[in-house]
Amino acid sequence: MLEKIISTKSNLQILHEDNHIIVINKRVGDIVQGDKTGDKPLSEVVKEYIKDKYNKPGEVFLGVVHRLDRPTTGIVVFAKTSKALTRLNELFSNRETLKTYWAIVKNKPAKNEDKLVHYLKRNEKNNTSKAHLKEVPDSKLASLDYKIIKELNNYFALEINLHTGRHHQIRAQLQAIGSPIKGDLKYGFDRSNTDGGIHLHARKLSFIHPVSKENITLIAPTPIDILWNLC
Repeated sequence: MLEKIISTKSNLQILHEDNHIIVINKRVGDIVQGDKTGDKPLSEVVKEYIKDKYNKPGEVFLGVVHRLDRPTTGIVVFAKTSKALTRLNELFSNRETLKTYWAIVKNKPAKNEDKLVHYLKRNEKNNTSKAHLKEVPDSKLASLDYKIIKELNNYFALEINLHTGRHHQIRAQLQAIGSPIKGDLKYGFDRSNTDGGIHLHARKLSFIHPVSKENITLIAPTPIDILWNLC
């Protein structure tokens, strides 16, 4: 059984850090922001890291720009200054970022590559979203492109580019085409992964730096795992 490693201030997987932003490769089980579980969120771990590294007195400022689902791994951006937070929030809300995900599925999609368009309706009670082919009340348009990038032993690795950022979007849309993500019991996979995660990884992110205005492109290494290693 895989031992789940939770991020701490001493083992953070830092992909980029400067005066204004810090970008982390999130592990399975890390929660980006505090929730009802009461578990220490990644945001607090990063604050501890900054406080220690720079001997900062008092409260450390850290802005949460976006989130990843708890069982998902990969790139998470935090703002270290209020100026960076404001500008990053604008970038993400205006879809001025390029996000690429990798997913591993067991059932091969009907097409090697395709654009998926659905209407997602969120169910607050069980924290899921359901993908519909036609608009239904309170649904939101969701679209993505995918392509098969590797055939593995009994599995298929997909590369996914998001055009919208809906709740559980990739998970719900892949379930809708009959290709749920490995380990994702909530969205139709038949068994869980031993570490409680799912094979969905925020692989690549490109954006304009909120202060320096330079182009930033970051790639997050996949977790150490037999299937990911084959990718």
